[in-house]
Amino acid sequence: MDRKFVEFRLGSSDISAVRFGISPGHELVHAVRTILRPQSAPLHWGWFRSVQAGVHAGVQAGVQGSGKPPSEAFRLMAVISGVDGYMPDFLTATPSGDMTPEEEAERLREVPDERLRFDLEKMVLRSTGARQQEIRDLIAAPDHARKVIVEAWQEVWDTLLAPVWPQMLRLLRADIGVRARRSSDAGLAEMASTLHSTVTWADEIVRVQMRKHEEIVDCGGTGLVLVPSVMVATRGCAVLTERPAQPTIFYPAHGVSETWHRDGADALAALSALLGPTRARLVLELQQPLSTSECAALTELAVSTASHHLTVLRDAGLIDSRRNGVRVLHTRTPLGEALAGVG
Repeated sequence: MDRKFVEFRLGSSDISAVRFGISPGHELVHAVRTILRPQSAPLHWGWFRSVQAGVHAGVQAGVQGSGKPPSEAFRLMAVISGVDGYMPDFLTATPSGDMTPEEEAERLREVPDERLRFDLEKMVLRSTGARQQEIRDLIAAPDHARKVIVEAWQEVWDTLLAPVWPQMLRLLRADIGVRARRSSDAGLAEMASTLHSTVTWADEIVRVQMRKHEEIVDCGGTGLVLVPSVMVATRGCAVLTERPAQPTIFYPAHGVSETWHRDGADALAALSALLGPTRARLVLELQQPLSTSECAALTELAVSTASHHLTVLRDAGLIDSRRNGVRVLHTRTPLGEALAGVG
């Protein structure tokens, strides 16, 4: 099968405008898709079980195929987002920095009629039967559509992601911190090459391998936004290319394991009693290879102090350290993984 790519072509002004963002809307749409197809996202099975008690019984019945109707809010979100592939861009617009769920909901209330119609028209082409007609009805009454979509978005958010948003936000901010430091140490191209195996950066062109979509995007001085995501951990990258949104790449965040949804306080407390708070934090943070300077940044330590703690952990067999070019990368050993799983 021929490989397809979306190419983001950057000028000098675009390179200086590369930034990171956080998108609650993107996370929510993929949370809905995960519930529709849980078999495709094993890293989220623990989260799925953790929210079952709070999810409307109808949602569970609909997913399990009993024939009972899902909750109206979840059903509407499923109708407009679909199971896979394209989703309406207005649901996942480029985040303005560290966007909050409240800001995302407010942005949805202000989506222009023409944007709403344009994106939903695309969903008409990707649907059939009763679903297609329902989307046509939304297009015909944009004021009503906007109102019911915002209400559904808020209800589904409160049920699915509000209980775990602090854990998600910690992962997303940690990912941005690590990548910002990597960009500072090794350059943007080196950092971009670590976003995902499907992403490459060469000669001022960022290429993202896609399953079906192919496009060349001239960033035109607007820059490029890089958005980590917890919910796409097993799905690869997604892109946003159509104006007025800023060119955006959504990529899997570092450190998403099957226990990502758990509150880390218990694990940190238990490990702190054993190792001390600093070394416990390092063990928990080393979910992926990190350099000494990245460990220092995450724990707000001097590089020399972080190096000392890493040496102690390595001598105890909890982490492994290997040279990669000019850097030394540290990661957990199987013993370290076992200790990190106490939460």
